[in-house]
Amino acid sequence: QVQLVESGGGLVQTGGSLRLSCAASGRTFSSYSMGWFRQAPGKEREFVAAISWDIVKTSYADSVKGRFTISRDNGKNTVYLQMNSLKPEDTAVYYCAADDFRLLLQVRPAAYDYWGQGTQVTVSS
Repeated sequence: QVQLVESGGGLVQTGGSLRLSCAASGRTFSSYSMGWFRQAPGKEREFVAAISWDIVKTSYADSVKGRFTISRDNGKNTVYLQMNSLKPEDTAVYYCAADDFRLLLQVRPAAYDYWGQGTQVTVSS
């Protein structure tokens, strides 16, 4: 079992920045690939970014490439999402998730095994 707790969400103006954190406890954090997803009202949950267990590989949705950066600190059992140049369309609840499949980074929510409770990000225009 892995427990995930997100933090760092809030209200920011267009063009601003936020850094989300996801603290993990339970089984060995460093053995999991980690992902960030988001869900806006009335929309399906969508992939944002993922990072491999060994920090070698990252993957991003086209909509956030060049603006968002995923990172992790295995010593602190934490994964981060640095979000810059935020846009109103980035408004959503952001979730972190853990995947015990280590061979590749997955973008489907159903592929992930553990989820946090989410943190709200609101970007005002």
